[in-house]
Amino acid sequence: MTGMQFVLSGIGLFTLAAAIVDFRTGHIPNRLTLFGACAGVGLHVYVHLALLMQNASLAERLLAACSNVALGAVVCGLVPLLLYRTGGMGGGDVKLLGTVGATCGPMLGLEIELYAFVLAALYAPARLAYQGQLLRGLSNSVMLLANPVLPKARRRQVPAELLSSVRFGPAVFVAALVVGLTRWWAQ
Repeated sequence: MTGMQFVLSGIGLFTLAAAIVDFRTGHIPNRLTLFGACAGVGLHVYVHLALLMQNASLAERLLAACSNVALGAVVCGLVPLLLYRTGGMGGGDVKLLGTVGATCGPMLGLEIELYAFVLAALYAPARLAYQGQLLRGLSNSVMLLANPVLPKARRRQVPAELLSSVRFGPAVFVAALVVGLTRWWAQ
């Protein structure tokens, strides 16, 4: 098994657990993301030390692993953190994507994150259409996008009960599965 396959297996198991918990409860607990982050960082460092960069010194391999972990966590957590700060995403989702980035590194982590956002963007209107609320959802979205540029007198608030949310953990799992399978067979 290659280093990439170790990492893909680990991230697949972690995102599966997060997806199940998020689907059932609507939350991704801190214990789960902390365990996933510790296991993912350990796996990432192991792959760098044992399987990659065999001709480099131990210090160089350790520095490369730690910088890859840190860069992956920051890069993959930046956009979700901005969305969290504006109320567009939950904190557990931010930690989940940061853990994905720390485990997989910045490039693979961003690929999983992009696929997860695309899947969620495709799922949300499909769910609204199935519930017969697509037009209302689009109307609310237009209002939310227009409010920051409108004068205060013309702004309309969208009541909280008219807003809908999407559980993001399952989208991250499916994205990790798709990326994992495509990368696994490419090896």
